[in-house]
Order: sequence, then structure tokens, then C-alpha cells
Amino acid sequence: MSDTIRVALLGNPNAGKSALFNKLTGARQKIANYPGVTVERVAGMLTLPDGTQMEAIDLPGAYAFDASSPDEDVTRKVVQGEFPGEAEPDILVLVLDAGNLEQHLVFAQEVLALGKPTIVALNMVDMAERDGLKLDATVLSQALGVPVIETVAVRRRGIEALKAAIAEARGQVGTLADRPKMDATERRLEARTIAKATVFQTSRARRIGDRLDNVLLNPWIGPLILLVLLFVIFQAVFAWAAPLSDALDAGAGALGEWVKAEMPASILRDFLTEGVIAGVGSVIVFLPQIIILFLFILIMEATGYMARAAFLMDRLMAGVGLSGRSFIPLLSSFACAIPGIMATRSIADPKDRLTTILIAPLMTCSARLPVYGVLIAAFIPARDVGMGIGLQGLVMFCLYLAGIVAALVVALVLRGTLTKGEATGFIMELPRYQLPSIADIAIGLWQRAWVFLRRAGTIIFSATVILWVLLSFPQAEPGESQVDVSIAGQIADGLNVVLEPIGFNREISLALVPAMAAREVAVSALATTYAIDASDEEAEAEGLASTLSTRWSLPTALAFLAWFVFAPQCLSTIAVTRRETNGWKWPAFMVGYLFALAYIFAGITYWSAVALGL
Repeated sequence: MSDTIRVALLGNPNAGKSALFNKLTGARQKIANYPGVTVERVAGMLTLPDGTQMEAIDLPGAYAFDASSPDEDVTRKVVQGEFPGEAEPDILVLVLDAGNLEQHLVFAQEVLALGKPTIVALNMVDMAERDGLKLDATVLSQALGVPVIETVAVRRRGIEALKAAIAEARGQVGTLADRPKMDATERRLEARTIAKATVFQTSRARRIGDRLDNVLLNPWIGPLILLVLLFVIFQAVFAWAAPLSDALDAGAGALGEWVKAEMPASILRDFLTEGVIAGVGSVIVFLPQIIILFLFILIMEATGYMARAAFLMDRLMAGVGLSGRSFIPLLSSFACAIPGIMATRSIADPKDRLTTILIAPLMTCSARLPVYGVLIAAFIPARDVGMGIGLQGLVMFCLYLAGIVAALVVALVLRGTLTKGEATGFIMELPRYQLPSIADIAIGLWQRAWVFLRRAGTIIFSATVILWVLLSFPQAEPGESQVDVSIAGQIADGLNVVLEPIGFNREISLALVPAMAAREVAVSALATTYAIDASDEEAEAEGLASTLSTRWSLPTALAFLAWFVFAPQCLSTIAVTRRETNGWKWPAFMVGYLFALAYIFAGITYWSAVALGL
């Protein structure tokens, strides 16, 4: 028997495994990479109470041996002695989070089934006790058939007992090695049984949380509750934001009137009223709707419900060939596709990751909200359809739902063709339910409001100024339309040849060009375009929504909404896609298929509405 034994520490991520390793080995650690992979190898030496030298290896966190990431693959190979150049461990130290025992016991059963000498370190027992949990380590030891040592790594509690247990563990074999092999579902049921027997006292808050999970995570009731919640959110976006949006709209109109009254007629006055105030102001009026939307999102995150929503969506994602890991990046894309695409780095499967990147722009980001808001306000009556449900909020909900459905359908097609592959499941730890912090919510809302205002003051302002210049020159002669003779008008005439068949007019064709900088610019572009040709009496007498309602047909408005469900109107998103895919091949494909879908569905929507006589 060698004078030096090898001990591997393993367990789920966030079990406190690395903290325990650090307390065992102190500063005597060596960090390198496993050969051929980017995964770190961390090892350290220590002396056991009986004088035996021990090499401890801190293995990457894993949820299962059925590897779905490079980290899990390394852990499996090292534990089973299959990693080239790496000797098989003599003893395993399995680290479990005492506060999340049921989840961690699923992987524990896989480890113990190997029949290797194993010790369980029941870690973070102080945190569990703080949350009102009381556990019986003896019961857990009997159920698992191996020694269980209670530890609090950060306070060195249980460290000496763990060393003593390691010294005695050589040659030990866990009793789970003799049990029939279980599948994932059977291991989860067994984990629940063992956890219930081990935890003999829980807090009232945890009991309430468990009851809530029984309802919110129910495979039938849970998705229905999520759907109703999303529906309520979009109802609130219109109902609550209307007074504030009207006030901002009136303020922008009053400011424009004041500038006209205080300044003589000039190019500068036209620039301020038709370009800056009409253009940028038409976007800022939607700030209340964006704040209300993010208010709900932040509350869902802070209370712990957002993770439950991800759990509910996992089954749906797997149905279209995506990994459950794709849900979080797609969820992030509801705020903005850019962080959503960057978040795909956590997806190990390259084809799964590529699919998620390609469909992320279909998630309805906050930049679409001003476009949806102005058209819904212009063409959808503000009336109830029954049971207190507003028609405007219902249409907004349907637009968001259309983006989700489109993304899932595209994912299904891609996973069956260009990015063909099998869906891989994932395990996530559900956070505790808690009351949201008002201060944290306020900070989050301010950050998102500032991002929106900064875009209005930079990207939208710049695009609006450029468009105003193109619309204002050359100057029209008396009796001529300024838009007709302008550079921008001539560009729009050329584009409209392509877009007229799907019901778009010249103003829409013109607005789509600067809107490539950011989707919100479509609203400011339309406002600036109509302000250019409006008379002084008309210019500020009505807002953009009122102007559109008199100048557009309903089929055209519906086609424009359908266009923005699909169109990749964001250069920043395209640039990030290029960076994340290391080339122009997939960004070009993404732009091509999204514009094709936008054109097809806008046309279908327009001609269907015309056929119905709308």
C-alpha cells in the first residue's frame, strides 16, 4: 500500500467543495490544466492524523456522470480512473449541501453506486440550521452506507473529524454498490425519500415554499399559472403606463410649441421641433411601459419565481431539441438579445449553443415595445373584451407569444437540419422564496431606465438627426412635398418597390433604414417623417399614434407589427453574433432567414386582413 493516498473531492456546484478543499490543504496547492482540456486541475498535499501523506484533488462540480459539459466529463473520467495520465483516486469525499440535500443526493447515489471507498461531508450545516433545518447525520449515514461528517468549511468545523474518517476509509466499500442500477427518475425519488428521513425539522418558511412548489411546479397547473401571470403583465403594461405616457407625450408637445413660440422660423427651429423633439420624444414616451415590464421581471427574479419558470419551460425546450440550458439566454433576450447571445457561452454543446444564438433575436426585446406600443395605441381600441381584460394588452401578449412560438418552431427546424443533434437535459437548483428588496428593485429599475434613456440620447438621437438632414434637403419649392423632393424620400421610393407588395407605404420603407441601428428608431423616424411635411397647425396638434391612425390602413399596421416580430432590426445584435460565432457565415444566415420570415409573414398578414375587409 502506497505511503501517499489520493483523495478526490467531488459534488454538485455550490456545495462548498472548494472551500472545504482549501481548509484541508491550506496554501500547499498546485493549479494547472488537465491535459488536452481547459478545465483546471487543483491538487494539494496534507498529512492525516496517522501520519499518512494525502494528495487531495478538487474535481470540477458535476450534477451527473452522464457528462453534458467538459467539467462533468473530467470529473467522471478521473473518478473512474479513465483520464490519461491521472491515477484513480483511493478515496472519494462527496460534499453535500445540507440546505439542499434532496437535490445533491441525486448525484450522490451515482457516486456511491461505484462502490469506491467514500466519505460524505455534509457541508454548510450552519446555513441549514439558520434556515430552520435540523438534520440527523446518523440517519443519513445509515441510508447511504458510508460515514457522514458534518462540516462548516469556512469555520474549519468538522475538518479534523473528516481527516480522521479519511484515514480509516481505505478499503471501505459503500453498500449502494450492491443495489440494482437506477435511472434518473428512480434516483430522484430515492433522494427525496432519504432527505425526508434525514431532515426531522424544517422552518415554517420552507414548508410554505414546498407547498408553493407543489402548485407552481405542477406539470399541468404550473404552466397555466405562468401563462396567466404573463398575460397580467402585459395588461398592466398598458393600463398602468397610459397616464404617465400621456403626460410625457403632452410634455413633448408643449415643449415643441414653446420652442416654436420662442424661436423665429429657421432651420435650427425645424431641427429642434421636427428632429429632436418629435423624433426622440416619440420614443421616450414609452419609458413608463418599459419600467413596468421590468418591474414585473425583477420581482419574479427576486422572489425566486423566475427559476421556477425556467424549470417549467425546460420540458417545452426539450420538445424542440434544445437543452434546458438554452432557457436562461433566451429569457435574457427579452430584455436585449445581446446579453442573451453572450449568455450562450454556458452551453457546452456547440450545436445547441448555435441554435440558441440564431433564435435569440426572435425573443421580443424591450426595444420592440415602443413600436408595438404606438401601433397598438393607434389602431387597437382601448376597450375590455370581458372579465376586465383589455384588448390592447391582449394584442401585446399575443405579439410576445408569437415571438416565442416562432423561436420554438425555428429551433425545431434547425435541430432537425443544419444544427442536428439530441436535446440534453439539465439540472438547476431552485432558490428559496423570499420577499424582494425594495431598494434592489429600485436600483434595477433605475439601471434599465438609464440604459433606455442613454440609447435615446445617443443611438436614437444620432439616427434621428441623420434622417432629419436627409429629409430636409434639398428644400422643396412652394406647393411641393418636402418628403417627395428630399434625399430620404428618393431612397424610400426605391425601397418601396420591394416593400409595397406586403402593404408597406413609403414612410415605413424609409423608417426601416435607420431602424437597423435600433428598433426603437422606427418610431422616431416615423415621427420625424410626418413632422417634416406637417403644417405648423398640424405638427404638434396630435401625437404620432393619432397621425398613424388617420394615414395608415389597419392591414398596413398589422403587417408592420408582423414585420417586427421577425425582422433583425439591430446592428449591435448582428455584430455580437459575428463575434460569438467567429465569422460572418452564421450572422448572414440569421439576417437572411429573419428578413425572409418578416417579409413572408408581413405579406400574409396584410393580404389576410385585406381579404377579411379590415
